[in-house]
Amino acid sequence: MPDTGKLETYIRPQGNNVRVDDGYEQGMDIPIFYDPMIAKLIAWGQTREEARERLIRAINEYRVKGIRTTLPFGKWALQQPAFITGQFDTNFIGKYFTPQSLRAENSEAAQAAAILAVQLWQRVTAAQQPVPQPSNWKLRRNLR
Repeated sequence: MPDTGKLETYIRPQGNNVRVDDGYEQGMDIPIFYDPMIAKLIAWGQTREEARERLIRAINEYRVKGIRTTLPFGKWALQQPAFITGQFDTNFIGKYFTPQSLRAENSEAAQAAAILAVQLWQRVTAAQQPVPQPSNWKLRRNLR
């Protein structure tokens, strides 16, 4: 559900064929007295798929802190096979959505980030290993 509180960070997505209709700015309070919807995100394209991809990109570009939003739910819905193919009806949420769906998406992203961090760390530490220097000691055979 949308939330109320202070918009500590509020950065809108930009780009061609993306529009944000809103009435709030960073630092403002979202009051309990009205509908807590802070914005409408609109995207369009030559095809439904192009518009869907632009919406996902725009959701990824949003930066909102201080309140909970429905952006994760919107992204989840846009990525569902039934939505992608257009084979859904008014029971879409009841058929496909569980609160764990959003947690699973976040945990997959966290796992991918952790794997990438380990790989980058390994590359950096390997690059920082000192290059072995030749020794002044020489191995001699037949010392007799």
